[in-house]
Amino acid sequence: MSEQTYRVIQWMSGRVGKIGIRHFAASPAFDLVGVLVHDKEKVGKDAGQIAGIEPVGVVATDDVEAILAMDADCVFYTPWLFADVETICRILRTGKNVVTTAGYFHPNKDNQIDGAKIEAACRAGGTSFHGGGIHPGYAGDVLPLTLARVVSRIDTIHVYEIVNVLTDAPLEDHLGLFGFGKGKDDFLSNPTMLGMGVPFFAQAMATIADGLGREIDEVTTELTAATATEDITHQLGVIRSGSVAAQRHDWTAWSDGKPLIVFHAMYTTGDASNLDPAWDWGKTRYRIVIDGDPPTELTLEGGTRPDGSFAHPGYNWTAMSAIHAIPDVCDAPPGWITQLDLGLVRPRGLV
Repeated sequence: MSEQTYRVIQWMSGRVGKIGIRHFAASPAFDLVGVLVHDKEKVGKDAGQIAGIEPVGVVATDDVEAILAMDADCVFYTPWLFADVETICRILRTGKNVVTTAGYFHPNKDNQIDGAKIEAACRAGGTSFHGGGIHPGYAGDVLPLTLARVVSRIDTIHVYEIVNVLTDAPLEDHLGLFGFGKGKDDFLSNPTMLGMGVPFFAQAMATIADGLGREIDEVTTELTAATATEDITHQLGVIRSGSVAAQRHDWTAWSDGKPLIVFHAMYTTGDASNLDPAWDWGKTRYRIVIDGDPPTELTLEGGTRPDGSFAHPGYNWTAMSAIHAIPDVCDAPPGWITQLDLGLVRPRGLV
């Protein structure tokens, strides 16, 4: 395995970006050479201070041109919510590879135009691009294909993402954007951030289908919600009785008239004791279920620390799944490098 150190730039310093800074500063596989920030209050601060660690000797800037002029092997591009294809292409054309957690996970019919732009920018810069994360990017595509390797027949693949928002997710990121606390009719008739994510999850489905040698004909959606039977208090306020306190999105990829892949996104702020219907989905986790021969399941969940504490490591998983692909992406030929192109990623500098 190569002992090369990869020079990286951290593009934005939100929840995922801070994890990137901390890892790049500590890992012998990486050399953090630049940090781009959006918040004016972060400009001029040491990246370590921004990320909550000791100073690392890299000063944050909001000067995009200065960042683009830097010498680096890769940009870890982690903007808030969605990727901007024009920005990605600008970076790629400067000769820097790009790994992102914000979108463009796998080429499909919905992103052909942007995909062509990315491929052209890669050719112009002699660079590679990769999108990764936890879901999409690992739990919803890499793990199902990994599990498929040990079965002899697949009828349907189910991927369950189960999240207790009050205990295992940042409330400010999930309550309003995901529609918790809305009236049920309003919630069901107006798309929320999770519902708007279908094009991204469809790319993970396309990864699975391509890996299995199948084609997806269409992706259908179904949305149901549970309301609070009593007020549910939390750190930022209260979810009122009668308003939406849990939601279930079922997205089905159909192939040859049959459901091949079903993603279930199940987010809750309550349990059977205070929800109608009385949903009780258990702890936060990812669960992959293959209906076939033999029926097979795999569960991914956070573990307990030595002190007995537990916190769902979703943002860490998101960052690290993508970060560990950086060396292989940098070493790959120019172009959009998918999970199928990467194969088995070889994490560097962990031990």
